[in-house]
Amino acid sequence: MSLTSNTNNLATESKQDQPTSIRIPDRVDLRASPRSRQGSPTQSPRFGPSRFLNGEKSGASFLGAELLGKLWGNRKKQSKKVKRRGAKLWYQKKRVKGVVAVVALVGLFFLVDWFMLLRLQDHRVGPRDGSSRNSSSVSVQPQVKVKKLSKGKKHYSGIYGRLLALAAHALAEGQNKREPKDLWQEPVVPASAWRPCADQRNWEPDEGKNGYIMVTANGGINQQRVAVCNAVVVARLLNATLVVPKFMYSSVWKDASQFSDIYQEEHFIKDLAPDIRIVKELPEELKSLDLEAIGSVVTDIDVMKESKPSFYLKNILPILLQKRVIHFVGFGNRLAFDPIPFPLQRLRCRCNFHALKFVPKIQETAALLLERLHKHSAQPGLLDHYLVGPHAVSAIIERNDRATKPSRYMALHLRFEIDMVAHSLCEFGGGEEERRELEAFRQIHFPALTELEKTGKLPSPAMLRSEGLCPLTPEEAVLMLAALGFNRKTQIYVAGAQIYGGKSRLAALSSLYPNLVTKEDLLSPTELEPFMNFSSQLAALDFIVCTAADAFAMTDSGSQLSSLVSGYRIYYGGGRMPTIRPNKRRLADIFVKNNTIEWKVFEQRVRKAVRQTKHVQSRPKGRSVYRYPRCKECMCRAD
Repeated sequence: MSLTSNTNNLATESKQDQPTSIRIPDRVDLRASPRSRQGSPTQSPRFGPSRFLNGEKSGASFLGAELLGKLWGNRKKQSKKVKRRGAKLWYQKKRVKGVVAVVALVGLFFLVDWFMLLRLQDHRVGPRDGSSRNSSSVSVQPQVKVKKLSKGKKHYSGIYGRLLALAAHALAEGQNKREPKDLWQEPVVPASAWRPCADQRNWEPDEGKNGYIMVTANGGINQQRVAVCNAVVVARLLNATLVVPKFMYSSVWKDASQFSDIYQEEHFIKDLAPDIRIVKELPEELKSLDLEAIGSVVTDIDVMKESKPSFYLKNILPILLQKRVIHFVGFGNRLAFDPIPFPLQRLRCRCNFHALKFVPKIQETAALLLERLHKHSAQPGLLDHYLVGPHAVSAIIERNDRATKPSRYMALHLRFEIDMVAHSLCEFGGGEEERRELEAFRQIHFPALTELEKTGKLPSPAMLRSEGLCPLTPEEAVLMLAALGFNRKTQIYVAGAQIYGGKSRLAALSSLYPNLVTKEDLLSPTELEPFMNFSSQLAALDFIVCTAADAFAMTDSGSQLSSLVSGYRIYYGGGRMPTIRPNKRRLADIFVKNNTIEWKVFEQRVRKAVRQTKHVQSRPKGRSVYRYPRCKECMCRAD
């Protein structure tokens, strides 16, 4: 039974799809390479108006309005609140002028006193970076210097030098104290009420008789994973045959890996066979077609972010029926999460949590990482079977005569690579040199963002930071972990590619938590060699280690890796896989007081800010099923 007939009523919905996200378009810069006519393109998708929107806002113009609306909307609301608050205060002052005068005099006295103490404190901690544009912004030093003093003591310089010193003291004093119970636990009872059930289906396979859908997904491995599952759903919606997706070469990731280099192709085809028809390549009669010349190429400029099913039925299906083939180029997050028919949403979950299995090469190396992180324990991790398959069993057999008690580890996804730093439009204390470097990077990899910068209407770096729109720096991440109560002996696995600023940016993290490791530390050069120059395959190793961790901490809740990892832990974790999701806006309000706040107060505020994000909730409407799988389409609840 085809779902196309069941969703025809969706075609009557409004023409313009209202996106729920306002992120900048995925990176689309490409490097030329010889490929077939139906292969991955050798240049960026075009910029310009969509051929489907008929005068509505196209990708670039819509992006500008959407971004500005998001960033400035809160400011307008705050402005109105400030005006109302100001009027109220003026009225009160008019009635109690005498009291206000006394309070003002006392306040002035304390202000002068505080200022003098602050100056003395600044001289004790060390010089501050003078490159900041605005004294109210929280600029971060490009590197934190850790100097060893006598008797093992260390001196931390930089904007967070004082807090880092307090954190080091607190960790040293608390080595024999018990960690807070909720660090390694989820709210077990409500979380364990949900169980996986996306593998259940109640429909007949589609014949794919309406034509063929090709997809060339852009971005890194995590963006590509989302694109693949969205393509599966679109193929079912249009009763089309899906050609195994291709991955676009990106000048950011510089990885030529294709689908079969990362995922088990045969398992993907077989697991989804009851849902859609999947083939490895186009039939011979279609291979010779120039798809762009006949109008079968559809770019991410043509399809708005999170488009509804009605868009595909109205605009894509007629082309598919006429041309027999559609090629989506740069196909990223182009399918809405709501409204979606129940079986299609479940298919989306089935693809992500069941159909995409990593190839044995990745599974085997990931199993080595898990074994070494667990200190050669004879007990497998809770998710090892789902992530590394039979290689988890092999590792247990090989180490059955070793330690029986597993060693816990926490995985930290430190999202502070240059693409993230440049994309954020924030400042991190590097002065004019940093600004020039990041601007040059944006011009190459994020041209749409560069065009928006030229308008001069984007918020300042200080405003972005106060709104929680800047990635946490390594120094902020380690302060968060210390405030939460993680013991100094905690084993921490740091996931991520090249950290902006190099190893010097990890100085504070490794100083406070010496048991810090990366995949490069745990694997020998020989074991790493097959993955060199393949960033997506290296990212797959990080995905597995983060997902299997006893605790997982993210520094950017908007990161695709963090979203997919946390969703996978929810789906298979049974309420026993805690995830730390910081509220960056609240943390920014705490970090701005870094020169005056006492450590105990800092601890209390950070713990409260993080604890509020750990509650168990069902998927909010319009949000990602990959990140929030607790919904009736993906999981079943035992009431």
